[in-house]
Amino acid sequence: MRCPRCHNLEDKVLDSRMIKDGRVIRRRRECLRCGHRFTTYERAEEAMPLVIKKDGRREPYNRKKILVGIRKAFEKRPVSVQQQEELVDEVERYLLSLGEKEVSSRLIGEKVMVLIKDVDQVAYVRFASVYRRFRDLSDFIEELRTLMESSSREEAPPSPPKRGGKPPRVRGYLPRLPLGEGEDTESGD
Repeated sequence: MRCPRCHNLEDKVLDSRMIKDGRVIRRRRECLRCGHRFTTYERAEEAMPLVIKKDGRREPYNRKKILVGIRKAFEKRPVSVQQQEELVDEVERYLLSLGEKEVSSRLIGEKVMVLIKDVDQVAYVRFASVYRRFRDLSDFIEELRTLMESSSREEAPPSPPKRGGKPPRVRGYLPRLPLGEGEDTESGD
């Protein structure tokens, strides 16, 4: 492996670990010339399908294109890089499970949108606005309306407390209990 600092081809492996359920091997390396340490990743190369673009062109599947789109959508959102890469892994597993030699870019984009929607709705709207190429504000508002309707169906309002049941338990709160006959609030024997 070529050192990223001095471009020497000789290095030694300091540590190897399997990550992502054994699908990737992470290796820590050290250059034998300059001592620079760096990390490499190895993954099995699987025959990904060709991507059919909207204009009919066919091009090889490119993981980086999907990752760049996802990263832009999640920019300044509380989602880790690892979670974003796991989304791309999920897209790749989906494509491989289809068993097709060619897939449309539309199918890939729709799958990415579904996965992003489950993680972060703001990122979903960002991705959808670029992917679907909203023509004007009304397209954008319609997508937001659809998103809000689907999330309101998913989030059922909490049921009201039953009458006569126990009071809600709140940390640091002790409910007042009614005193029985002859009981005194002062403890003087």
